[in-house]
Amino acid sequence: MRAPTMTRAAAAAAAALVLLLGGCSGDGDRGRDADGTIRLSFQSLAWQKESVDANKQLVQEWNATHPDIQVDYVQGSWDNVHDQLLTSFEGGEAPDIIHDASDDLADFAYGGYLADLRTLLPERLAADIPRQSWRTTTFGDGVYGVPFLQEPRVLIANTEILESSGVRIPTPEKPWSWPEFRQITGKLTEKGRYGVAWPLKEPVSVTLNLGLSAGGQLFHHGADGKVTIRFEDGDHVMPGTVQAQVGSDRSAARTALGMSGSDTLPGFFGGKYAMVPLGFSYRQQIVEQAPEGFEWTVLPAPAGSDGLAQGVSPQTLSVAEDSAHKKEAVQFIDFLLRPRNMVRLARGDWMLPTGTKALADPALHTAENGWATGTALARALRPAPAQSVRGYPEWKDKVATPALQEYYSGAIDTEELKKRLVEDGNRVLARYQR
Repeated sequence: MRAPTMTRAAAAAAAALVLLLGGCSGDGDRGRDADGTIRLSFQSLAWQKESVDANKQLVQEWNATHPDIQVDYVQGSWDNVHDQLLTSFEGGEAPDIIHDASDDLADFAYGGYLADLRTLLPERLAADIPRQSWRTTTFGDGVYGVPFLQEPRVLIANTEILESSGVRIPTPEKPWSWPEFRQITGKLTEKGRYGVAWPLKEPVSVTLNLGLSAGGQLFHHGADGKVTIRFEDGDHVMPGTVQAQVGSDRSAARTALGMSGSDTLPGFFGGKYAMVPLGFSYRQQIVEQAPEGFEWTVLPAPAGSDGLAQGVSPQTLSVAEDSAHKKEAVQFIDFLLRPRNMVRLARGDWMLPTGTKALADPALHTAENGWATGTALARALRPAPAQSVRGYPEWKDKVATPALQEYYSGAIDTEELKKRLVEDGNRVLARYQR
């Protein structure tokens, strides 16, 4: 989950700080203090207090035990990270160690701004993270980031409403199907209450990632390496369900379509919505903001022909190609992502670790706050469908976002949605694949 919007002044200050501290790129003695100490800059995008505290504490622990390799913590922001990194790359002032998300790496990897980590990664770290997670940071023949935190989407439900309704309670072993989910939301709907609220202010990633459960792919990779868009039956299951809930069923709140996840929480706490599909990390906000006595539970998202499969774009740690000390930067990443430390980072961000040893930690398998449900979903997580598609940001902003917003609101039908996503979308992608 990404942070609330920074003020323009704060974003500018953060960018300026990165330029000031990004001294490990370049040649010669840059990246070394006068006494020969190697100095690395680590730009972190942690923003929740627990996460910021965990990251800073780990930096302090590293510095205390590695006097010859010191790390400077630099606070970045999710709100402007792509543009800020592009500016710092082009100016030769990028941080050595870069915190980002895997779906933001493609252009940087193909542009030569990130180091290929294949020969730098220690065997322990490479083996601990599953292959499906490594696929999210693999572009061409190289690996350009270490995926370390991931966030499934789940259903957050009002326990009292759910239990009093008499509906079947889903589990990761026996989840609701998409048709059953639609029926359930109808049963939970009554005067003054909707069965579900879909916060779809940013509809694209939600649609693509949850669509995987029904076999939706949308992006198809040809033998020639080119990507084309096709809208097939599996791609329609998730958006078709939502449109029916909003339109014909009226079991989903139309007003929620333009909301962010945080925007839906007051209505959820007030009993206006029985359920809200949210990223796993939203549990922290619920713990902090829910009224006293409010009971809630975490349920798996609906399942389709491919079970509980859903796409994720893990948070990543990369090394700048221009860094003068790539080996030492990877050593710090390896320290940061030791199983015990990865658990600390996961708990700080209320997300799941990618590492198998960290994921097995008993602290992440408790029923409290839905941790056990989340960890049970980890094996079904897949790389987001658009993970390595060049031109995806433009397709998302200019084609998919407006088309899906109009579709969910009922302004266009399925055929028009398909036409826009496929015909307009393939024209966009073609410009990136010449």
